[in-house]
Amino acid sequence: MEMHLIDISIIIAYLVIVVFIGFLISKRAGQNIDSYFLGGKTVPWYVLSVSNASSMFDITGTMWLVYIIFVYGMKGAWLPWLWPTFNQIFLMMYLSVWIRRSNVLTGAEWMTTRFGEKRGGELARLVVVIFALVSVIGFLAYGFQGIGKFASVFLPWHLSPNMYAVLFMGITTIYVIMGGMYSVVLTDVIQFIILSIAAVFIGIIAMLKTSPLQIAANVPHGWGSLSFGWKLHLDWSSLIPAVNDKIVADGWSFFTIIFMMMLFKGVLISMAGPAPNYDMQRVLATRTPKESALMSGFVSVALFPRWIMIGGIAVLGLVFFSPQMRAMGNNIDFEMILPYVINNFVPVGLLGFMIAGLLAAFMSTFDSTVNAGAAYLVNDIYKRYINPDGSDRQFVIMSYIASIVIVVVGIGFGFMAKSINSVMQWIVSGLWGGYTAPNFLKWYWWRFNGYGYFWGMIIGIVAALAFPLFFPALSALNAFPFILLLSGIACVIASLFTDPEDEAVLKKFYFSIRPWGFWKPIYEKVVGENPDFKRNAAFKRDMVNVAVGIIWQMTWLLMPLYLVFRNFKAMWISIFVMIVTSMFLKRNWFNKLETD
Repeated sequence: MEMHLIDISIIIAYLVIVVFIGFLISKRAGQNIDSYFLGGKTVPWYVLSVSNASSMFDITGTMWLVYIIFVYGMKGAWLPWLWPTFNQIFLMMYLSVWIRRSNVLTGAEWMTTRFGEKRGGELARLVVVIFALVSVIGFLAYGFQGIGKFASVFLPWHLSPNMYAVLFMGITTIYVIMGGMYSVVLTDVIQFIILSIAAVFIGIIAMLKTSPLQIAANVPHGWGSLSFGWKLHLDWSSLIPAVNDKIVADGWSFFTIIFMMMLFKGVLISMAGPAPNYDMQRVLATRTPKESALMSGFVSVALFPRWIMIGGIAVLGLVFFSPQMRAMGNNIDFEMILPYVINNFVPVGLLGFMIAGLLAAFMSTFDSTVNAGAAYLVNDIYKRYINPDGSDRQFVIMSYIASIVIVVVGIGFGFMAKSINSVMQWIVSGLWGGYTAPNFLKWYWWRFNGYGYFWGMIIGIVAALAFPLFFPALSALNAFPFILLLSGIACVIASLFTDPEDEAVLKKFYFSIRPWGFWKPIYEKVVGENPDFKRNAAFKRDMVNVAVGIIWQMTWLLMPLYLVFRNFKAMWISIFVMIVTSMFLKRNWFNKLETD
């Protein structure tokens, strides 16, 4: 693509600025590893929330979500539950507070809080480090594919997708290494502002260039409806026949079953807590437990602009790119919708700004992922096992090295990945399939120990990776109950055939974290020593708030989509539901947040 000098200048200026920020605040970030990885726990919650939302606003995920809305219409609004997106609501209502009370640096260090420092606790901590590093590498390979394909279409230097990916990963690595969490958060906020402006421009262009009649002429009956029956009933045969084959390949034709499976899987994964990635690092970086809950809650609001962008790109693709999609036949490539729209509908000047914004989307996810991964290498391997008495300077230097190592390995796996979708499916099935049972039990059952956690994780991940080999026709979503069962059995057997964790460890955990669940024997011991201790009796309230919160979160997705599609009746209904649920959560959640 040929770009005007103005657009090229805007992109280069943006890249120079973010690198400069890393050098500017390197001294502050280099004080110690707490400053480097958590910003010294001094960053305001709303800044961390915007940074977290910016990290979720990635190019690769945006390409996938554009495909989802293009093919499935408003029914596609449910499909992000595959991740699940509503895990932020569980964090908002109670889990962020529990996590932040531990006052640790990483998710692996949190395992010591729960299981102690004996062999079982060490095994639990070690397997979390392995999981965190593997997931970080997986997400870097995922981002590698997305940024390479995107940059090769837009940028004028005629490099291969892989070389573009290496280039932008290298630039981002510079400011991540120099500035640590401070650099990540500050650049994320700048990137979020650019992204939001770019998203609004795309939404406006979509609304000016298309009409509801044009949209309706290019989609099947039922595309614009949020509701669904037993089957999906979206027939693309008269429009783009290959889309029907794609729906079959996705395995989502029987949508009611898919919806129930997503809800079942999503609730369990959400109750297990966040994976050891940048999301958890933001929780641990907040100043207080209360601020951690506010941070997690505001993420859903901050993602509002992303859905304006997704809806705008999907609409422009439907109205103007459908003939090209139809001509592709069975080789249809939905990942090209985003490049086509930006290439054909954005004028000079604005094009450079928008490409800078989309590059920012990649860099925001990438920088957070690298910073989180390096924290595990330094804090949970180097500091714990290699050099526990090292100086702050040594730990910071190791943080630089760890960041470089993670990037190099991520690039290596990125070269081997076949596509965005293949990496995403591997992450969702291979990693999260084995994560759920042990991380669910660690919160809610006192008898669960470090050995149970270790073997539950190992068996779960092995099973999740083995299922595609032995049962290739079984989708990741349908395989989840079987993986959960195998992992859960391993958790229970390993726990019951080994000793419980030390009573002192369990009492300290229960007293400081204050979870609800099956903790009666420990509760009785704690209250015997501390008669004023109050049991956490908020289970019913938390679950009601979660249910209302999921509805509230969905409105922040639906409002921008209905706006861009110009379904104003549905948009106003969504706004009304958002207001009612917000009032409920103000009384039943915000007013009751603890101030400790």
